[in-house]
Amino acid sequence: MARAYLALGSNLGDRLANLREAVTRLEKNVHVEKISAVYETEPWGVVEQPRFFNLVLAGETELGPMALLEFVKSVEREMGRVETVRYGPRVIDVDVLLYDEVIVENDVLEIPHARMHERRFVLVPLAEIAPDATHPRLKKSARELLAQLPNAGDVHFFAAW
Repeated sequence: MARAYLALGSNLGDRLANLREAVTRLEKNVHVEKISAVYETEPWGVVEQPRFFNLVLAGETELGPMALLEFVKSVEREMGRVETVRYGPRVIDVDVLLYDEVIVENDVLEIPHARMHERRFVLVPLAEIAPDATHPRLKKSARELLAQLPNAGDVHFFAAW
């Protein structure tokens, strides 16, 4: 079993229900152990769209990194995600942040997630549930990475899971 951290986001429809549905579907192949609170955040990249609800979960899986990516993408498709403009609005988005201490870099997958260390909407919920989770490239914990970011105030607690 491998420890995986997944980031989930939704900004279309019933955002909270979308997150709950995604977690339920992910439990088919990820034994979910911890789920952060839900945070409301400003969109990143394309700013002219609704605000997001975001969370991070920690769990164990028997899937390898590529199989995990394929699985989370199938969950997105099953929930109605349609590929549009990059960073555009979406019913659900699931990203693999960390997978044990593994580093993967190929045409379709990068672990650790390429921009996780730059995004408060990822690091706030990650640091909540796993402050000592270590970025294998940067050799810094989620807590340390979060402390390095400017406090832009763009991540707001919405609800406990």
